[in-house]
Amino acid sequence: MSLRSRLQLKLVSLWQRRGPGAIALLPFTWLHALWRTLTRRRPPARATQLPVPVVVVGNLYVGGTGKTPLTIELARQLRARGWHPGIVSRGYGAGRGPARAVPVTGAAADFGDEPLLLAQATGAPVVVGRDRLAAARMLLNLHREVDVVVADDGLQHTRLGRDFEIALIHYRGFGNGWLLPAGPLRDPPERLAAVDAVVFHDQLDTPRPTVRVYSAFFCMHTEPGAIYALKDPLRVVTVAELAAEQRRRGLRILAFCGIGMPDRFFGMLRAGGLAIDTLALADHYDFTTNPLAGRAYDLALMTEKDAVKVRANATLAADGRLCVVPLAVTLDSALLDLVEARLPPRPGAASGPQHGPSPA
Repeated sequence: MSLRSRLQLKLVSLWQRRGPGAIALLPFTWLHALWRTLTRRRPPARATQLPVPVVVVGNLYVGGTGKTPLTIELARQLRARGWHPGIVSRGYGAGRGPARAVPVTGAAADFGDEPLLLAQATGAPVVVGRDRLAAARMLLNLHREVDVVVADDGLQHTRLGRDFEIALIHYRGFGNGWLLPAGPLRDPPERLAAVDAVVFHDQLDTPRPTVRVYSAFFCMHTEPGAIYALKDPLRVVTVAELAAEQRRRGLRILAFCGIGMPDRFFGMLRAGGLAIDTLALADHYDFTTNPLAGRAYDLALMTEKDAVKVRANATLAADGRLCVVPLAVTLDSALLDLVEARLPPRPGAASGPQHGPSPA
């Protein structure tokens, strides 16, 4: 495990209780809170409403809660209901500079791993940019068919007007309940008072938060989907089938990932019956160097988020033993019912949306 990954996991562990380590960081949290108070005394930036509705997916707990799988499933289900969604995202490691469209054949180094996965997994147009408002405007200028914008990780970016907010809470709940850096929270739990829906990502390891300010909550369940070979996606096997094959042949299986919560990925594979060795890399690990060099394995399993970067490494991409484990997402259909009920009607639904610049 890399030093950065060990530090990340140590911090996650520290954030789960109000122990000496977290208490030592409290002065920095107080400074952060003071800065927030001072900046909020200024006149707030006015949110800009777009000509199409905006759905924001976000979280309070920093990183790794499942926003990307939720955004993917939300876009898929909106499309199934007749909408034409487009997605805006910051793109970790690629958020600087002007907004830009994400091609499905792009490089994660240029656009970020999550935006590239969003583009590939949904088929929806994706624009990446630190300024979500600028990204959304570009999205609508480039794709006149888009009639709803889904903002991935946009809860704290209030310049972009929104019609519906979704806050995602994963299995670690609120951790120790403190704001960064003494705790894992980007906003206090009271922020849920302003959202339209709360989604719980599977069972919480801690008691369900007792904040009584939200009126609608839903559940999202994720589990490993059909595993496919990186070199040949038509080679598909279920986790149960692979587990049976491992017992029969004694396969050495390595699971590796560069995500915010690697224990979640490893736990799902073990729950499916696989015996695995594990390699936890730093979140957003770029795979410019081969972390598997010198390791013995018959198969190596990774997440789809890792796969969009692994394909850019010629050595790894040529390794026929590498396989991808997609997430199968189950989302309450009632959430989509509520989203549709809250969104304004699609403009010109019978003849197509009428927004964006007029042709010259």
